[in-house]
Amino acid sequence: MAVFGVLTGYIIPFILVLSVLVFVHEMGHYLVGRWSGIRVLAFSVGFGPELIGYTDGHGTRWKISAIPLGGYVKFYGDEDAASMPGADALAGMSEAERGQTLAGAKLWKRAATVAAGPIANFILAIAIFAVLFSVYGKIVADPVVAEVRPDSAAQVAGVTVGDRLVALDGHEVSTFDEVRRYVSIRPLVPIIVTVEREGSRLDLPMVPKREEITDQFGNKVELGLIGIVTNEQRGNFRVQQFSPGAAVIEGFKETGNIITGTGRYIANIFAGRMRADQIGGPIRIAETTGQMATLGFVAVLNFAAVISVSLGLMNLLPVPVLDGGHLLLYALEALRGRPLNARVQEIVFRLGFALILTLMVFATWNDTIGRWIG
Repeated sequence: MAVFGVLTGYIIPFILVLSVLVFVHEMGHYLVGRWSGIRVLAFSVGFGPELIGYTDGHGTRWKISAIPLGGYVKFYGDEDAASMPGADALAGMSEAERGQTLAGAKLWKRAATVAAGPIANFILAIAIFAVLFSVYGKIVADPVVAEVRPDSAAQVAGVTVGDRLVALDGHEVSTFDEVRRYVSIRPLVPIIVTVEREGSRLDLPMVPKREEITDQFGNKVELGLIGIVTNEQRGNFRVQQFSPGAAVIEGFKETGNIITGTGRYIANIFAGRMRADQIGGPIRIAETTGQMATLGFVAVLNFAAVISVSLGLMNLLPVPVLDGGHLLLYALEALRGRPLNARVQEIVFRLGFALILTLMVFATWNDTIGRWIG
């Protein structure tokens, strides 16, 4: 019975969400590649042995594979699913055949084809957020202080109950969520909080503390906090409605906030302001997907949008094998006026694969053993 619960509560929701995100990502590559005149040999959701599939009229094999942890589009002339060009195969091709390969396409077409995957993930996130905001609206609250926690950064700076936060480091804010977003990714970073008190504005310098909080599912998360709380009376909690057009704009903003927050988080890791052990791999994502499923369809959709953005960003990392690695090589090619030697590219790709494998092992350690002993 416990196994059935894990299957229905975690594994199935995780596979469904990830499969949709991977399909959209790979469809971005496929559509732009086809538009660029590049021949597609295979479109796979999942890795490993094929479970089910068919071949369309263009010769593309569409399939679902056994390991549901990713996917790929394999172009004509590619040596493997990571679009590593096969040097020997390309050498034996005619000019017309080379024109149907990713490696033989014009530089801008190659870059567009590779970038289309992450961009498709961003577009999906924007679309999901837009639908959620237009159908359900968005819960917002005014940034008015109802409580100041003892020994917090806000108390030390002189924030009092009834203060309205109007700006952070000179950036205007209108909701409590904007304050939370800004502060949470700036632990141990000095900021200026501008409050409105009795008709006057005061600039209060403070340093958000790095604190560990526990969510409703028992997950521990490290955030920057200044120690203020609002409530329904002070914050005037309400549902903000959006027209379809305004919802799309808000979807752009929400996606941008996730991108900015992720970049800031990575910078905080390198600066020593946050621990790297909060990075999660497939196991943690599966757990979180299952937890969101208990909150309902809207929570799962919202989480899927967040993961879609993360998937797009991860693929843009400048690591060979990933889309960002391809784009980096294309940028070098544009600067040099010619591509790197095929054998050099092969070595670079092998090193990139080793790095990705190491990162996956590290993330899985955090998800399992690291959490047990930590």
